[in-house]
Amino acid sequence: MTRFLPLFPLGLIAFPGEALNLHIFEPRYRQLIHECDTEKKTFGLSPSINKRLSGYGTEIELLKIAKTYEDGRMDIKTKGIGIFKIEKFYRTAPDKLYAAADITDIAFTTVPDTLTNISILERIKELYSVLGIEKKLPEDPATFSTYQLAHHVGFSVEQELEFLQTPEERERQLMMLDHLEKLIPIVQQTEQLRERVQMNGHFKNIIPPDFKEGDFSL
Repeated sequence: MTRFLPLFPLGLIAFPGEALNLHIFEPRYRQLIHECDTEKKTFGLSPSINKRLSGYGTEIELLKIAKTYEDGRMDIKTKGIGIFKIEKFYRTAPDKLYAAADITDIAFTTVPDTLTNISILERIKELYSVLGIEKKLPEDPATFSTYQLAHHVGFSVEQELEFLQTPEERERQLMMLDHLEKLIPIVQQTEQLRERVQMNGHFKNIIPPDFKEGDFSL
């Protein structure tokens, strides 16, 4: 069953549960946010990749208009609450400035397998250690969803979109774990190469080996 949803095409991907702060300046989206505020409506954030609108998106709830500027621009606080598939796109909604779509809601799960989450956290810590990154991670592997980490594991935009379209938490866990296990060796090799390149041109204290007669062969 489809339903009508105002649409905000944007060049980023949001996930259910994610807090997202946005700066609104175009008149069409100022109109949209004003209606969301006064009529308690939600809107859809549909990612635009390579100037093409994705067929999927995240339903967004307006939490607060944090600031309104004299010229009408706004800073807003929002949260992702659902996933949808676009069935029909409208460049403008009837009598509105903003876009819209007929959408189908996609049910999704967020209950994790705890042991897999433990493995994911271990791999992320290993990745961050190689890169020298310090970032707070979830502490309880039994309670966090992979959606919370999707922006922090080195996914490409295309991978994030595939992740958004994967409704089962268990499948997303395995996808994330597989990605990390493939990424870490590549990052390690890159860091080793970077270290070797940085050493070029430095004075090196190298002790030559002490060869004995008979150690040389052609």
